[in-house]
Amino acid sequence: MKKRILFVDDEPNILKGLQRSLRPLRKFWDMVFAEGGDNALKLLEKQSFDVIVTDMRMPGMDGAQLLKIVQDKYPMMVRIVLSGHFDREMIMKSVKSAHQYLSKPCEKQLLITTITRSCSLRDLLNKKALQQLLGGIGTMPSIPSLYARIMEELNSSDASVVSVGEIISEDIGMTAKVLQLVNSSFFGMPKHISNAKEAVILLGIDLVKTLVLGIEVFSKFSKSVLSIISVDKIHDHCVRTAVIVQKIAKLENMDKEKTDNAMIASMLHDLGKLILAEHFQDSYKDVIKMVQQKGIPVFKAEKEIFDVTHAEVGAYLLGLWGLPENIIEGIAFHHNPGKFIGQGFELCGLLHVAELLEHQERQQPGSSQKFNGLDEAYMERLGLLDHIPLWQDYLQRDYNE
Repeated sequence: MKKRILFVDDEPNILKGLQRSLRPLRKFWDMVFAEGGDNALKLLEKQSFDVIVTDMRMPGMDGAQLLKIVQDKYPMMVRIVLSGHFDREMIMKSVKSAHQYLSKPCEKQLLITTITRSCSLRDLLNKKALQQLLGGIGTMPSIPSLYARIMEELNSSDASVVSVGEIISEDIGMTAKVLQLVNSSFFGMPKHISNAKEAVILLGIDLVKTLVLGIEVFSKFSKSVLSIISVDKIHDHCVRTAVIVQKIAKLENMDKEKTDNAMIASMLHDLGKLILAEHFQDSYKDVIKMVQQKGIPVFKAEKEIFDVTHAEVGAYLLGLWGLPENIIEGIAFHHNPGKFIGQGFELCGLLHVAELLEHQERQQPGSSQKFNGLDEAYMERLGLLDHIPLWQDYLQRDYNE
């Protein structure tokens, strides 16, 4: 079935240019071009769309106002901003209602890729069950504001670690949490870190982005789900898993980009639990009860109750936020990496093992026994089954130092 895309801009020439350049995609997309926010809303009342791509600075109803209405009335639509490089003020207004941001002038292929990837998430992740489930949520959470600001800074021509540190320093709570994590035994810093700028310099931009996104995502949900699951325990598990991922990646000589993406996937791999627990509290209580009574993993209980798991829900949301594809895939398949089509030791496999190692270390410190839930066929196919005892030994020595 063709995807339906709504493009909104107040300048007819821009709309005509988009229509002309995207004409070859007509066999894949049904595209409608609306002049201004009011006309867009009239179209939305009559037709359904999968994606809306809107300019920000428009007379009358601007893009931020339009996206807020779309978020409230049509929460399952993918919401993409296509606006000028210097619309910082407008971008900040839309932080909570937009999934992704593209700057004008935008390369045709980037626009096509962004829309295609957003749409393909529905096909990647248990289409029917996932859409039915998420269709019951009033609004999907949008990308956290502090992370959006840091990404905006990094995309600027004069980005620096100092400026990123200054952004974090503006938020007292975020500064405290980053410093708490940086100075914990997880990171093994040789000295005490006392300010956000120093933390950014020592840890590096990519790791700080991971920490900020993880912290802000977890703080977003903490109050609403506290009565059902322990947000602090989930967050600690994700941080510990990220550290284990980093250590295994080092042992296996993985490149920096793959390691950084694996750490981001680790920090966010349980995000779906928070979404499910917040929006379906009674049903998630049934999940917890089933886990306790049957002694089965959480994701299997979720599958029985919701017909989807937290891995799929989290991957879907992060895909809308525009995170790299291998992060999405890593989270989506981290419980069953053997089902992923990749041939190598991909993020899903790395995260799969690291999470199980974290569970083992927390429940049976110092144990080198096999652990339940390991996809042995997957690990054996890759020739990595005999690497696990080496990883366990390395991690144990590292913990004891």
